[in-house]
Order: sequence, then C-alpha cells, then structure tokens
Amino acid sequence: MKNSFGNHLNVTLFGESHGEEIGVVMDGLAPGIHLDMDFINAMMDKRKAKGRISTQRKEGDEIHIVSGYFNGYTTGTPLTILIHNTNTRSGDYEKTKNRLRPSHADYTAEAKYLGYQDYRGGGHFSGRLTAPIVAAGAIAMQVLNEKKGILIGSHIAECHGIKDTLFSSNESTLVSEIEKMNASDFAVLDKDIAEQMHRHIEEAANMGDSVGGILESVILHMPVGVGEPFFDSIESRLSHLLFSVPAVKGVEFGLGFDFANHYGSEVNDAIIYDQKEHRVKTATNHNGGINGGISNGMPICIRTVIKPTPSIYKEQDTIDKETHEAVKLQIEGRHDPAIIHRARIVVDAVLALGILDLLMERDATLSMFNRT
Repeated sequence: MKNSFGNHLNVTLFGESHGEEIGVVMDGLAPGIHLDMDFINAMMDKRKAKGRISTQRKEGDEIHIVSGYFNGYTTGTPLTILIHNTNTRSGDYEKTKNRLRPSHADYTAEAKYLGYQDYRGGGHFSGRLTAPIVAAGAIAMQVLNEKKGILIGSHIAECHGIKDTLFSSNESTLVSEIEKMNASDFAVLDKDIAEQMHRHIEEAANMGDSVGGILESVILHMPVGVGEPFFDSIESRLSHLLFSVPAVKGVEFGLGFDFANHYGSEVNDAIIYDQKEHRVKTATNHNGGINGGISNGMPICIRTVIKPTPSIYKEQDTIDKETHEAVKLQIEGRHDPAIIHRARIVVDAVLALGILDLLMERDATLSMFNRT
C-alpha cells in the first residue's frame, strides 16, 4: 500500500475525501527554513473551487502544521500538515454506492482494497487529496525560489480545442509570464481566450457534461547536471509524480510526440556559448531542457493532458457491482465541469516536490566531494 514518494525528500499522503481530515507528511526538510504562510495560503487559494466553472463544494482548506514546525521555522523532523474536511455530503453517494461510476476508480479500488475502501466522494482516489499536495508543493516552491532562484509556472494551453498563446521562448519574457500565471486564478496568457474558455466550461456545465485540456508548464533557472540516466531521469521522476495527479493521462517533454513529425536536422538543438551570461546554452529548446535524463540549463518544458471530469450529470451505462446487472447511473452531488484550471497548481506542486528531491540528491552527492 504505497502512498509515499521521494528519496531525500519523502512525501506521504493520507486521508479520504469524506473523512475527518486529509494530510501530508514531509520528511527530509532541513531545519531552519522559514515558512511564508501567506505564500502557502495563496497557493492553496489557487486550487479552491470558484464560480460556476467549479464544484459547489466549498472547503476552507485551512492548513494546520502539527509537527516539524516551531516559531516560524522547520525543525528538521517530519513536518505534518492536516486539512479538515468541513463540507461533505456523504448521503449523495449512498443511493448509488453499488453502481460503478464510469472512468472512476470505483471498480479498481474495490478489487485492490477488497471492498473495505471508503467509497464516499471517491475516498482516497478523490481530487480532494490534491489539497495537501498543494500545501507540500508550496513549501517546496518557496525553498526552490529562495535557495536556487527556480521558478515554476503553468497555464492552460488548451481547453477542449480552445488554444491559448504558448509560453515565450525568451527567458526574460518567460519570467514575467510565469509570475503573471502564478498570480492568476484562471491561468491563461490571452485574456480573450480566457473568456472563451470560461464560456465553454459553463456551456458544458449547462449540458451536464465536462471538458478537459492541456497544461503547459515551465521550470526556469534549473541548474545544469541534475538528474540521472535511465531509471531516475528527470523525465521519469517527474512523470511518476505527474501521473499521480488524478485526471492526468498524458505527459510530454519538449516537442514530445511532435518529434515524430520532423527530421533530426530540424529538431537537434545547436549548442552555443552565451558571452553575456558566460554559460553554455542551446539555440533552440526542442528537447525541453533535458538531455540523457539530465538538465542542460535550458527551461524544462512539459505538457500535461487533463481528461474531462468523469463525474457528469448525464445518464450513463454501468453495472450493479453486487448483481452484475446492467443499470443506468444518474449521479448526484457537487462536481466540476472542468478541473484543468484547478489542476494546474497541483501540477506546479508536484513538479516542485520532484525538482527539490532531485536537487537534494545532487547536492548530497557533491557535498561528499566538497564540490558545488
């Protein structure tokens, strides 16, 4: 029953959607890190449901740090964050508990946990569990920015066919774009496109349906030489975390699947030396900042596919898990017509956790030989 991730920074997730509390334990944080609670709460606010384009289940998501934190600083011992569930309506799930919801984890959870799982609201498989992930990720983001100058940001590159402007390839412009997205509740670069996406999500909600999309993420100012070849490449470590986010069904780095449409001469990144910055760079960044599983100093570029929310109000076909008879399912409760705008801060959070773990691994290795 594996609910932990990380080698030097170990993160353990626990709780259920309709349980009393959900939370996360971070083990491996150094002592003496000052936590900016305003920043952490601001990141939590980005994940909250807002308006008609989100679920009407409103949670305060007030975080309670109950260990590993004293007088404003980390102590170096395991840091435990608790978040109370305060707005559950478990009765919504009682009438249909035997009817397996299409594209949910109802059937697979039943098989794994032998029927003992908490099925209410999706239990441990619910997107509700992303709240403590964001809290932990916010701490990781703060450390990365303050200690390494690393910035992480995402925007909605596409929502059900409606496409936003892509992030700039110019690194100085990219800084302002990331900062703009991190200050936004609905992370879209083009204001007009944001309005179109809003309307489209509301239309899906009116139809009792849902939509998905694609997030474009960038990790900026990543040091050179971080990562491992083969099994612990940056791609494999970050993909591991990204695929742990509910609704993520695809991940690509750099050009990703578009590499298949080009000659090598078109997509090889020429190596140059920047006299002004005094560093090796590449003229283009088709490989998304990674070669051989190791960072090359260019921005790490990632695209993540978020599927449409499986909880829809349209009538669906399924079976009764007790009788195995074909039945119709009409769900009740409060559900998101789209989760991509909320998922983007979760994606940022897991990227921060993964990068911090990789950097801690790198720094531990170098410190053995008094190298930087």
